Amino acid sequence: RADAVATAPPPASPVHSRPAPLPEPRTAPPPGGRLDSVDLLRGLVMVVMALDHVRDYFSESRFDPLDLARTTIPLALTRLITHFCAPVFLFLAGTGAYLSLSRGKSRSVVSRFLLTRGLWLVLLELTVVRLAWEFNFNYSLAFVQVIWAIGWSMVALSALVFLPSRVVGAIGLIMIFTHNVLDGVDPGGLGLFGWPWQILHAGGAIAYAPGHVFLVAYPLIPWVGVMAAGFAFGELFTLEKARRRNVFLLLGGGLILLFALLRGFNVYGDPVPWSMQGTPWMTLISFLNCLKYPPSLLYLAMTLGPAIVLLVFLEEWKGRVAGFFLVFGRVPMFYYLLHIYLIHLLALGTAALMGLNVAFLLRAPFFAPPAAGWGFGLPAVYGFWALTILILFPLCRWFAGVKSRRKDPWLSYF
Repeated sequence: RADAVATAPPPASPVHSRPAPLPEPRTAPPPGGRLDSVDLLRGLVMVVMALDHVRDYFSESRFDPLDLARTTIPLALTRLITHFCAPVFLFLAGTGAYLSLSRGKSRSVVSRFLLTRGLWLVLLELTVVRLAWEFNFNYSLAFVQVIWAIGWSMVALSALVFLPSRVVGAIGLIMIFTHNVLDGVDPGGLGLFGWPWQILHAGGAIAYAPGHVFLVAYPLIPWVGVMAAGFAFGELFTLEKARRRNVFLLLGGGLILLFALLRGFNVYGDPVPWSMQGTPWMTLISFLNCLKYPPSLLYLAMTLGPAIVLLVFLEEWKGRVAGFFLVFGRVPMFYYLLHIYLIHLLALGTAALMGLNVAFLLRAPFFAPPAAGWGFGLPAVYGFWALTILILFPLCRWFAGVKSRRKDPWLSYF
């Protein structure tokens, strides 16, 4: 669940301190400062990400929202808009690593940080994040998603950072553009190498002991490529503004065009071709329904292309609304961990108020059937989403203030 991604509580703020004001985005960061356009884009996709997870817990629809035989246009579009989250988050994580170098940190320092933070994220995925989704300690089912992919991608990038950024970018693009050639490799035919192949590319359930399943939702090869490409992309931020904007428009527009051409002719880049449906809207859904698990070339082109174009306009976005999203973009890991626990707790509380047996929310909510009478239509789902964001905002603003005032090394891991 994306896109791209804390166990210890943040340090307590003074009891009588005022909440930090909304940050005012800058069009150009000072030397050594943060790039607000990057944080804005990250904040936008993280707010959208919460919509997908609220839908998982609260929706009355218990089927794949992109199942063309059963879905509706609003439900399908609600799912499609969240496709941007994981690719953008991993891509920007790579960009952030390059920007750390551009601010004067040595490659060895950046490498060490990527290695330790990557392993820390993998640990969080297997413990704190898993507990947030399931509210139990029954490891008969364990599944790994976006934080797992970010963590191992950072570990890989910790070695790649010693190469020139363009070489890192080339490696990333090769992974992204060629991994679909391997779609036909069946893990079942690889014997003892089947489960490593599932972790690296195929994904799926790995039965590692009787009654115990390890479900890999985010195979690593494509996602490592996305982060590596994002690292090379970071170099473009060193260009003069007008030239940078033109390059962003050209690059983002090129990815959109590539998606349209390859998808239009069903040539390459996604294992599931689109087809004509009964209505133009459903045909559009079929056209946009590219494989996420693992992410196909066309899925990544369809999401990263518009995101890169959007960066051009985010450089000029100011005001309170922009500051609202900027708060979330500056504390991504803190937000990610809180939002899963909050959504799950809201679902528990709502089910209890409705008089339902809440046991289904103490198992694996995405695999176990819900209690009879549970589930809401899309308007209510959007309402719970808005409530989630409103509750999270002051908490994230407080933690963003803590990070701006204090330079404790552990804070950089959240």
